[in-house]
Amino acid sequence: MTGYRYGRYVDGPDPLAPPTDLRAAMDELGREVMEGASPESALRELLRRGLPGRRGLDDLTSRLWQRRAAIQRRHRLDGTLQEIRRLLERALEAERAALFPDPDDEARFREAQLDALPQGTAAAVRELAEYDWRSPRAREAYEQIRNMLGKELLDQRFQGMKQAMENVSPQDVERIKAMLDDLNGLLAAHARGQDTPEQFQDFMREHGEFFPENPRDVEELIDALAARSAAAQRMMNSMTEQQRQELSALSQQAFGNSGIGQQLSTLDSLLQGLRPGEDWTGSARFRGNQPLGLGEGAQAMADLAELDALAEQLAQSYPGARLEDIDLEALVRQLGDEAGVDARRLAELERELRRQNLLERAPDGTLRLTPKALRRLGETALRGVIDSVRAQGRRDNTRAGAAGELIGSTRPWRFGDTEPWNVPRTVTNAVLRGGTGEIGLDVVDVEVSETEQRSRAAVALCVDTSWSMVQDGRWVPMKRTALALHHLVRTRFRTDALQLITFGRHAEAVDIGQLTALEGVWEQGTNLHHALLLASRHVRRHPDAQPVVLVVTDGEPTAHLEADGEAEFSYPPRPETLAKTVAEVDGLARLGAAITVFRLGDDPRLARFVDMVARRSGGRVVAPDEDGLGAAVVSDYLRSRRRR
Repeated sequence: MTGYRYGRYVDGPDPLAPPTDLRAAMDELGREVMEGASPESALRELLRRGLPGRRGLDDLTSRLWQRRAAIQRRHRLDGTLQEIRRLLERALEAERAALFPDPDDEARFREAQLDALPQGTAAAVRELAEYDWRSPRAREAYEQIRNMLGKELLDQRFQGMKQAMENVSPQDVERIKAMLDDLNGLLAAHARGQDTPEQFQDFMREHGEFFPENPRDVEELIDALAARSAAAQRMMNSMTEQQRQELSALSQQAFGNSGIGQQLSTLDSLLQGLRPGEDWTGSARFRGNQPLGLGEGAQAMADLAELDALAEQLAQSYPGARLEDIDLEALVRQLGDEAGVDARRLAELERELRRQNLLERAPDGTLRLTPKALRRLGETALRGVIDSVRAQGRRDNTRAGAAGELIGSTRPWRFGDTEPWNVPRTVTNAVLRGGTGEIGLDVVDVEVSETEQRSRAAVALCVDTSWSMVQDGRWVPMKRTALALHHLVRTRFRTDALQLITFGRHAEAVDIGQLTALEGVWEQGTNLHHALLLASRHVRRHPDAQPVVLVVTDGEPTAHLEADGEAEFSYPPRPETLAKTVAEVDGLARLGAAITVFRLGDDPRLARFVDMVARRSGGRVVAPDEDGLGAAVVSDYLRSRRRR
C-alpha cells in the first residue's frame, strides 16, 4: 500500500481555508470614515484595534513591550564573570588542599604565591597562566576557565557556537583559528571590492558548519555577523566600567596563546566598517537576578533589537507601510506561533480589502473607498434602518408600487396583500400539493404577482454639515441616513433621480463617496437658502418627475447667498437671511415640492421656523432622535412615493 504523510501547507495561502469575512471589517471602516476619518487612517485604526476574536497590531505591540521589559527585568550581564570567579575559587581551594599536607618549603612558597594573587579576577587568572598546578582538580578547573572564555567569546559573535563546542580539543582550536583567518581574509577582500562569488563558495564549503544561518552570499554573511557583533558590543556598553575592563583583560587569555582573541578583535573592526549603520553604541539597563553569559547576553541584546524592529514594523508609521513588511519568522521567535497567526490574518484582511476592490488609490495617491465598498456600506445602513422601522412597529409595505404594473415575479400571498393573484402559479401549487387525487385550492397555494410603481421622483436630500452636527453627535447618523437612502434609491427605485446636498456656510451637491468621506470642519453658518437653491435646480432638471425635498438640520438658517456668490453669516439670523430662505421654499412649492424637515434637537427658534416652512410648502416636520433619523427619512421617502 502507498503511504501518505500529512503536514502543514506552506506553499502560499491555504487553498482550503475559508475566505476572509470582510463584513465586520467594512462596518468598522464605514463607521470610522463616517466619523470623519480618511479611509487610509480608518484602515490603520482597524488594523490597530483588530476585530472581535482577532487581535490587532496594538495587542501584538503591547506583548512585544512586555517581553522586552521582562528580558531587562529578569536578567543581569555578569554571568560569565561570576562563573569564572567560581571556577577560580574552586581551583585555588583544590590547590591549597593539595599543598597543605606537604611539609616542605616549596609547598609554603606556592601557598605564598596563591595568597599574593591580585584581587581582580582577570589579573588573578593572568597571574596563574604559568603556574605549575600540583592538584589535577585545580588544573582542570583552571583549564575550564580558558575553555569557557573561548566558547563564550565565540558564542558572542557566532550564534549557537557554545552548544556546538561542548568539549574543546586542540584540533577544535586550530579549526576555529583557520576559520577566523579565512573569514577575516574574505571580509577584507570584500571591503576592497576584490572578493569573488567563488571565494565565498569555497569559504562556505570549508567552514559552513560554523554558520547555521546558511547565508547565500557574502552580503547575507556580513548581515548575520554584524547584527551579532553589534549586539555583543551593545552588551559590553551596558556593563559597568569595571566589568568591561575585567572582560577585556580576560578575553586576551581565551584559548591560551592561540591568537583567537586578536582575530575576533580584527573581525569586529571589519564588521563595523562594513556595516556602520548597525547600532554599535546603544545600551540597555538590566536589573534582574538571573546572570547571563557573554553569548546569552549577546542573544538578549539581539532579542531587544529584534523586538524594537518588530515594534516599528507593527506601528506602520513609515511611508508606504504594509503588513507584508512584518517579519513573521521574527515575530514567531519572540511571541510564539499564535502571534504569527494573528499578524498573518491581519495581512490577509488588508490584502483582501484591496483585492476585492473595496479600497483603491485616488489620483492624488490617497486611499479611498470604491463604489463597491460604498454599496456595501449602504446595504448595511439600509438594513439597520429597516430593522429600526420594524422595531417601531410599522408594518412593511409589501407592494413595490402604486401604479400596479407587473414586474414578472411572484411570491406567496400574505394576509393584507392586495396584489392580483397569479393564477397559473396558484393552480400549479394546488396540483403539486394534491398529487393525483381531487384538486382543491388552499390558502397556502395562492401566489400574487408583484407590481412596481413606474413614476419617477426627483429627490433632493439636504443635510446640515455645520459644526453643531459634529459637536452634538449627529454627524454619523446623518451620513448613515444618506447612505441608506442612496442605497434604497439605487437598488429599488432606480428611475428616481437622487441629489445629495450638504450645507454649512455654503451648500454643495456631492456624490455619496464625497459625503461618506466628508470631515467635520469648524465653520459658522447654516445656509439653507443655498441648499434649497440647489434643490430647486435639481427639480427643474427633471420636469417629468415628482419633486421630493428632504431637509435634515439642527439649526435655523444663519447664512444666505449673495448675488456675487459670497455667503453672509449672522447670528441671530438677519431678516434678509430668513426672507431669502422663505423665497426658495415658496419657489419649490410652486414646483409642486412639499418639503419635509427632519428637525434635530429642541431649539425653539428652529421649531418655529421649520413649522412655518412646512405650512408654506404643504410639507411636514418630523422630530426624530439621532438613532431614528434614518428610519424617519426612508419612511417619509416611501410615504411620498405611496402618496403619488
